[in-house]
Amino acid sequence: MKIKANGIQIEVEDSGGEGRPVALLVMGLGMQLIGWPDDFVQALVDAGYRVVRHDNRDIGLSQGFDEAGAGNLLWQSVRRRIGLPVRSAYSLQDMAEDSLGVLDALGIARAHVVGASMGGMIAQRLAASAPHRAASLVSIMSSSGARQLPGPRPDVAAALLRRPPSRTEAALVAHSMGMVRLIQSPAYPQDDQVVAERIRRYMHRAYRPAGVVRQMLAIVADQGRAELLPRIASPALVLHGEADTLVPIACGRDSAQRIPGARFVSIPGMGHDLPPQVVEILMQHILPFLAHAESRS
Repeated sequence: MKIKANGIQIEVEDSGGEGRPVALLVMGLGMQLIGWPDDFVQALVDAGYRVVRHDNRDIGLSQGFDEAGAGNLLWQSVRRRIGLPVRSAYSLQDMAEDSLGVLDALGIARAHVVGASMGGMIAQRLAASAPHRAASLVSIMSSSGARQLPGPRPDVAAALLRRPPSRTEAALVAHSMGMVRLIQSPAYPQDDQVVAERIRRYMHRAYRPAGVVRQMLAIVADQGRAELLPRIASPALVLHGEADTLVPIACGRDSAQRIPGARFVSIPGMGHDLPPQVVEILMQHILPFLAHAESRS
């Protein structure tokens, strides 16, 4: 369903019914709300939570910002490297305000905020800027954004900047598959046919490459988030894969060290994806954590 949140149109999926504690799921770069695996969502619903997911701005079925242009990611990355300000169409804080706007539109005062990758960065900003709205924070395969942290493995960074050879469906699926293979969990590989079908499902729902670039620029432009993390007062759980080639595990450790009282869990063999086996492992940590945080609140 479409709702108006933070002044823009946001596509939302609301599962589990009212009267339950709420888990707000915030997805990562270029990922739609259907990027949350069904078994991840169902595990939360089965545990008694109302699960709210949304397409971040500029992705999926939410409002786009094509009038802002795509921007030059390579040039803006160079500007950041030499200490110059980065220009982006919007900020991660704007995206955190979108998430809060979703809660407002649904009449939800507080939620357990669960973010993956860029969604973890957005969740961190939400918990730091609106502590009374975050019952808890779960940050998965994400980063504090501190400048000294390592970046993606060189071949992964190069793949992020590479364009598909054409816009045929076959070429786009093959291009995405190449990226998936670079960042997937080595201990839990997924069947190529299953992954390809998932990619097609995403593309048929919405294909917005310029929005992905603008979201990447929002990440590159984000300054000072690491200094905000000590303000987070809610219980926090930081989960990270030991084999993550996109966001190295040092980034997760740094996040946990900066958030007061945060618990850090490293997952052997997990990369930068959510295959069924990884979802099962994550839920072994997330569900007890949320239950404890709920009992505290």
